[in-house]
Amino acid sequence: MIKKAFFVLLSCMLLSPHLSTFAQTQVVRGLVVDVDGTPLPGVNVYAKGKESKGVITNIDGKYAVSGLAVNDSIFFTYIGYKTQMFRVGNKSTLDVIMEESATELEETVIVAFQKQKKESVIGAIQTVTPKDLKVPQSNLTTALAGRVAGLISYQRSGEPGRDNAEFFVRGVTTNGYASSPLILIDGLEVSSEDLARLEPENIASFSIMKDATATALYGARGANGVILVTTKSGQKGKIRITARVETSISTPTKIQEYLDGVSYMELYNIAERARNPEATPTYSKEKIENTRAGNNLMYYPDVDWYGELFKDQAINTKATVTASGGGEVAQYYLSVAYTNENGLMKVDKLNNFNNNISINRYNIRANIDVNLTKTTKGSVKVYSLLERYNGPSAETSNIFDAIMRANPVNFAKTYDKSIDKSYYYANHILFGNTGQAQYPNPYAQLVSGYKDRFTSNTNAQFQLEQDLKMITEGLKLRGLASFQSYGQNTNTRTMTPFYYGLSASTTELGTQYSLTQLTEGSETLGDPVSTSTATSSFYFEAALQYNRTFGEKHDVGALLVGQMKESLNTISNDNAYATLPSRNLGLSGRLTYGYDGRYFIEGNFGYNGSEKFAIKHRFGFFPSVGLGWIVSNEKFYPSGLKKIIPSLKFKGSYGLVGNDAISAASDRFFYLSDVNTNNGNYGYAFGSDFGNGYNGYSINRYANAEIGWEIAKKANYGIELNLLDIFNVQFEYFTERRNDIYQTRESVPYTTGTTAAIKGNIGKAKSHGIDTSVDLNWSINKDWWISGRFNYTWATSEYVEGGDIKYQEPWRNKTGYSLNQQWGYVAERLFIDKEDIRNSPVQFDAKLSESPYVEASDDVMPGDIKYVDINKDGKIDEKDQVAIGFPDTPEIIYGFGISTGYKIFDFSFFFQGSARSSFFIDPSSIEPFTNYRNALQIVADNYWSESNPNPNAFWPRLSTRSIANNNKTSTWWLRDGSFLRLKTVEFGISVPEKIIRKWGLNQARLFFSGNNLLCFSKFKMWDPEMGGYGIGYPTQRIYNVGINVSF
Repeated sequence: MIKKAFFVLLSCMLLSPHLSTFAQTQVVRGLVVDVDGTPLPGVNVYAKGKESKGVITNIDGKYAVSGLAVNDSIFFTYIGYKTQMFRVGNKSTLDVIMEESATELEETVIVAFQKQKKESVIGAIQTVTPKDLKVPQSNLTTALAGRVAGLISYQRSGEPGRDNAEFFVRGVTTNGYASSPLILIDGLEVSSEDLARLEPENIASFSIMKDATATALYGARGANGVILVTTKSGQKGKIRITARVETSISTPTKIQEYLDGVSYMELYNIAERARNPEATPTYSKEKIENTRAGNNLMYYPDVDWYGELFKDQAINTKATVTASGGGEVAQYYLSVAYTNENGLMKVDKLNNFNNNISINRYNIRANIDVNLTKTTKGSVKVYSLLERYNGPSAETSNIFDAIMRANPVNFAKTYDKSIDKSYYYANHILFGNTGQAQYPNPYAQLVSGYKDRFTSNTNAQFQLEQDLKMITEGLKLRGLASFQSYGQNTNTRTMTPFYYGLSASTTELGTQYSLTQLTEGSETLGDPVSTSTATSSFYFEAALQYNRTFGEKHDVGALLVGQMKESLNTISNDNAYATLPSRNLGLSGRLTYGYDGRYFIEGNFGYNGSEKFAIKHRFGFFPSVGLGWIVSNEKFYPSGLKKIIPSLKFKGSYGLVGNDAISAASDRFFYLSDVNTNNGNYGYAFGSDFGNGYNGYSINRYANAEIGWEIAKKANYGIELNLLDIFNVQFEYFTERRNDIYQTRESVPYTTGTTAAIKGNIGKAKSHGIDTSVDLNWSINKDWWISGRFNYTWATSEYVEGGDIKYQEPWRNKTGYSLNQQWGYVAERLFIDKEDIRNSPVQFDAKLSESPYVEASDDVMPGDIKYVDINKDGKIDEKDQVAIGFPDTPEIIYGFGISTGYKIFDFSFFFQGSARSSFFIDPSSIEPFTNYRNALQIVADNYWSESNPNPNAFWPRLSTRSIANNNKTSTWWLRDGSFLRLKTVEFGISVPEKIIRKWGLNQARLFFSGNNLLCFSKFKMWDPEMGGYGIGYPTQRIYNVGINVSF
C-alpha cells in the first residue's frame, strides 16, 4: 500500500508542470511601433502552429492575442520590416519595435517577370502607391493623370462606361495602329478597359516601365511602355475582412448654356437680315411676344431641350469586401465588389422601360497560394467581371448633337392629348415636329428605345514555382498558364416615334387647335436586334531565374523567359484574316551584376516572332544594356554630405525595342494580298440587253514580303537621390528614335493604276523629354505625419521622314514638327468693310458681291474671317496652310498633392495639370441657325454686327446658312488646352479604438471626398480636357461619402 502511494505521488510530481502548462493559457497584448515610435496598423501577430488565432494590429498599432501557452513563440510580420519573434513565457504585455528591412523593401520592387533589389534597378520604373488610386470615380484610368511621372493622360468624356482616359508612356512616337502601353495584370495582358474596372483595393503594386531595359523582356508587346499591376495575395494569420462602402453624387463640371426661345427668335431674325437686309423675318412679333408672355406653351413653345432630357445629378454606389488570411500551407485573398453607375438621362413615365444609363458591375477575385512542399509553391488566380448595361438605343453623342440641331421654338417636345380630342385615346406619346418631320426631336430620340448589354470577362491563371536550391543555391523555376475569355451580347429594342404638328384656326368659338399626324410610328417596341462578340486567349510562360551573392559583394542574377500567346476572335464581322488565331512567340533574358552595392550592370534581350511578317522578317532581336552607380556607398562620399543626401544614384540605359502592332488588328499577314472577289463597284454586264451582270475584283492590299518590325532605339539617363531622409527624388532624361514606321506612300499617283494604297516601313520619328518625381514622407511625431508627391512629365516628338508628299512650300511639310501637330490657316481678324475685302487676297475663290445681299455660300462679307496669305500669291488656298498651335495630345502633364494625418484625422488633396496642347473648336458643331439649329449663349454675347463691328468678336457675321469661309480649320478656332484641376480632395476620421472594440472591429474610418472640384483654364466654354468637341457627355464633378471597416 505504501509502495503504491509512493508511485502515485511521484507521478503527480513529474506530471504537474506539464499539466499546468497544458491547462493554462494566457492573453498577450501590446503596442507595435516603428523606430520613430509611430504605431503600425496591419501587422500580423500570430503564434507558430496557431496561425488561425492570429490577429492584426489596429489603426493605433495595438493588438491582443489569446490562447497562448508559456512555450509558444509569437511572430510579428509586416511587409517592408524585419520579422520579429519572441517567446511568450510569462509575459502578459509585449510592446514591439519593428525595424525596416532593406532586403524586404528591395524585394517589393517589381520588374519584368520578377522582383529585383531596389538598389540594383537601372531601368526607368515609376511606382504608384495603391492608396493614391482610390478615387471617387469607378474608372481607375482617370486616377492616373499627374500621379505618374512619364505618363501622358487625358479624359475626353464623362459618360458612364465610356469615360476611360487615354494614356501614353512618354508621349507618342509612332503613327501606327497601337501607341498605348502594354498593360499587364498579374502577368496577363489586358486591355485599358480591364484596367479601368480594376478595384484599387485589390492592388498590391502598380508600376510604369518606360525605357528599353525595363521593357525589353516584353519584346514586341512593350515597345510603347508597360504598365504592370500585381494584385494582393493572402498573408499568414487570422482571417482579416475589410469592407468599403461609398455613395456619390455626380454632376457635370460644365453645362452648355443655350438661348431661350425669345432670344433665339430675335437673334435668328437678325441673322437673316445680316446677309440679306430685304429678308422677311421668319419669326413674327406676335409669336415672339406670346412666347415671352408664356402663353399656350403647346403653340408657343420655349423648350429647354437640355433640361428636358437631362437631370442635374446622378447617384452612384459602390461596395467592396475583401478577406485574406491563411496558415503555413495555404494563404488566400478573396474580393467581391459591386458598382452601380447611373447616367443623367430622364425617363418618360409613359414608357415601361428605362432609357437612362444604368450599369451594374460585379468584380470577383480569388488569389490562392499553396505551399505544396518546402520548395514548391502553387498559385491560382481567378478573376471575373460581370456587367449589365442599360441605356438609350441612340448613341449619347447623337442625342447631344440633336440638342444642338433642335431650336427651342419650332415645336413642343410632346403634345397633350387634350389639345385634339381625335387623339385622346392614342396609346402612344405624341412627339412634336413640323413640316415633314425632318427636324430632330431630341426627346423622341432619347425615349424611343433602349439598349441592354451583358458583358462577361473571365481570367484564370495557374502558376507553379520550384526552388532548385538542391541543384544550386538561388536557382528557381517557374511556369505559368493563363486563359482569358471575353463575351458580350447586346440587345437593342426601338420603336418608331409618332410625330405630330400643331396648327391653329380662328372660328366663331375662338382659336381652335388641331394636331396633324406627320409620320406613322409604332406603339410598341420592336423585336430586339442582337449583336454578339467573343474573344479568347491562351498564354504560357516558363522562366528560369538565378540570384546569388558571392563573397558578400558580388550579386549575380540571371533570367530566361519563354512566352507563347494565342488569341482567337470567335465571332467577327470582319474579313477572314480577322477570324484566324493570332500567335506570338518570344524568348527573353536578363543578366545582372552588382559589386559591393555600388556598381551595377544589366543586359537584356528579347527575341520575338510575329506571324504578321514573312519568314525573313518574322523574328527580331532587341537587346538593351544599363549601368548604375550608387555614389553614396563610396568610401570617399563625404560624411557631411551623407547627412543631407543619404542616398545618391546615377543610372543610364540604351536599347532596341520592336513593335509589330503597326497597323489595325485585322490588317495581318502583310506578305499576303487582300483581294475582294465580289466588288459591285467593279462589276460588268453583257448580252443583247445587258441583262447578265457580275461583280468584279478589286485589291484592298498588295502583298509585300518586305514589311517588318518597327524599331525604337531608346536611351535613358537618370539620377535618384534622397534628401534629409524625407524627400525621394527621381529625375530622368530620355530620347527615342523610331525607324521603319509603317506608312502610306502618298506620293504614288493614281495614274499608276493601283486600287489600293502602297505602304511600307518608310517612316522615321524621334522624341525626347524629361520626367521627374519628388516624394515626401515625414513623421513629425507619433501623432502627426505628412506625405506628398510631385510629378512632372514633358515629352515632345518630331517627324523625321516618311511617305508624305513633299510640297514646294516648306511650311507645308511635316518634317521637323510633332507627330500630333495640327495644321490650318492663320486668321488675321474679321473683315472690317468691303474696302478691306477688295484690298485683301481672294479667299477660296470667293467673290465680293456688289448687291446688298449675298447668296453664294462661298462669298465673303464684312464680319467674315480674314486669313493671312502665307505665300503672297494674292489668294488664300491650301498652299497657305501652316502648322498652328501645339499638338492635340498634351506635351506636359504634372501633378502635386499632400496627405497629412493627426491622430484620428486625415486630409489629402491632389492637383492635376496639363500644358502645351491645343484644340480646335469645331464651328460646324456649334454653328447657329443653319437649318434652324439651336444657338449657344456665347454666340449671342459676342458676335460681329454692323452695330458691333469688333474685328476680334468670338463669332463672325451671323447667317442662317453655313458659311464655308468661316468653317475652315484656322487659328480663329484654335484654343489653349492647358488647365490646372483640383483632381481630388479627401477628409477622413478614424473611429477611436475604445468605440470600435465594442463593435467587434479592428478599424473604422469615415471619409468624405470630391473629384474634379475646380478647374483653372483660359478656356471657359466647356471642360478643356474634353478637347474640341464639347457638345458631348460632360466630364463629371463627384461628391462622395463612404466608410472603411476591418475586422
